[in-house]
Amino acid sequence: MATYEEVKEVPNHPEVYLIDVRNKDEVTNTGSIPASIHIPLPELENVLTMSEGDFLTTFKRDKPSTDSVIIFSCMSGRRAQIATDLAHNHGFKKAKSYHGSWSDWASKLGL
Repeated sequence: MATYEEVKEVPNHPEVYLIDVRNKDEVTNTGSIPASIHIPLPELENVLTMSEGDFLTTFKRDKPSTDSVIIFSCMSGRRAQIATDLAHNHGFKKAKSYHGSWSDWASKLGL
């Protein structure tokens, strides 16, 4: 499980992926955690299985390898855990969820 401190450091660690699995309207209404990639949960499985070239074209960064650290966030942590389980099922061994997710982030920053 990822912590607030770990998520806060993601912009300084380009090898770490932070994926926000909330719906588009949620991200529009609240904003996003810096350096996060927005991939709504219903689209995640297709994204995890897309080619490296398609990932690069779509998200403007290399596709994570199965050894990459991937942190999933959502509004409170439930969908982040579902995303983590899905990533594990696709071989992404270092995937983990950010417990508390946006709610924790916003609370720590007083948003």
